[in-house]
Formats: sequence, C-alpha cells, structure tokens
Amino acid sequence: MSGLFITFEGGDGAGKTTQVELLAERLAERGLEVVRTREPGGTALGAALRDLLLHGPDASPRAGIDGEDAALPGIDARAEALLYAADRAQHVAEVVRPALARGAAVVQDRYIDSSLAYQGAGRPLDPAEIRRLSEWATDGLWPRLTVLLDVSPELAAERRARSGQRADRLEREAEEFHRRVRSGFLELAAAEPERFLVLDAARSADELHAAILARVESLLAV
Repeated sequence: MSGLFITFEGGDGAGKTTQVELLAERLAERGLEVVRTREPGGTALGAALRDLLLHGPDASPRAGIDGEDAALPGIDARAEALLYAADRAQHVAEVVRPALARGAAVVQDRYIDSSLAYQGAGRPLDPAEIRRLSEWATDGLWPRLTVLLDVSPELAAERRARSGQRADRLEREAEEFHRRVRSGFLELAAAEPERFLVLDAARSADELHAAILARVESLLAV
C-alpha cells in the first residue's frame, strides 16, 4: 500500500485528540489526502460498539422477556476484547485499507496497541492471545508510526477532571488498572523502538506537535 498509516496511543487524558487534529491539519496543508479516524467508533458499526464499550451495557436497558426493562450484565474481559476486535476488523476493512490504497495518510486515535495495553496488561488476559486476535481481525495491518503520549495516571485524572466531561467505563477503573495500562504501553514501545515515538505528555501541545511533525517529515522524505 502506498499510503501512510500513523496511530496515536496513550492513556485517557494524554492529549491524543489534540495531536491527531494538529497533525491532520498540517498534512492536509501539504496537499495530502488525510483520513482522520479513531477506534472504537470509526464506522457505523463501530459507533454502536463504542457506546457499548465505553458506557457499558448496564447504561442501556433492554426489554426483558416479561416486557419490563432489564439491565444487561457487565462486560466480561474476553467479551470486551472480542468487541474491540470486531470494531477493528470493520474499521480496517471499511476505512483504513481503502484510504491507504488511495495513497492517503491515515491519522488514527488508538489501534492494536490499545488492546494490547488495556486488555493484555490492564485485564487478566494473555497479551499473546490479544495480539493474535487483533492481527487476525486486521489481516496483519500495522502502522508505519505509532506516537505514544506517555502520561501518568495522576496527570491524566487531573486533566479529565478539568475537562468536566463524564468519565466513561474505562476511565472509572481504579488507579492500579491505569498503572498497568501505562506499563503495558511502555513495554510495547521498548520492544519496537523503530515503530514508536514516545513523548512525555506533560510537555506543551506545541512542543509535542513539533516533535511529532519532525518524525513524520522524516517518513515522508523516504
């Protein structure tokens, strides 16, 4: 494929959305077709799965067999992993691969590494199984560059509190969960330094953007 696939990873509150927007704008200014997308939620199917995964089935009552509303139970860790994989399979088939085939730059908020960190490190699941599941769902598609915005659980929590937005199901997890997720991301980056760009998310948005743009420019020059 001739396109450029760039993903952004990190804990909630790391500033991924801001950096995705800044990079997408800069690439578009260069005359590139840019597809800015996210997981979960980059397709119609993904939007439905995103609501289920981030807000939980208990927030969406369904009619019981007796005609009364009944809350669905919480999401099992394996079911959660499978739902993320289903979203990813649809997203890659419908959005990512066609864009790359056209030569577009795909700038994406979260991808396989999020599953490896959240389900493979945060949950009591085997990371190797999560990797196999994700690679099967995507038919082995990996990004050219993954930007990891490393943020401490404390700073992330402060940022989320300042935003005033209602915390989703994952954001409400205990601090120890978020510590495991952060460690999982850092371990992934250490294992593949050629793919990852790790940046301290405590730096200013402008500093982060400059560092990201410098790395992307080197890729475009090849």
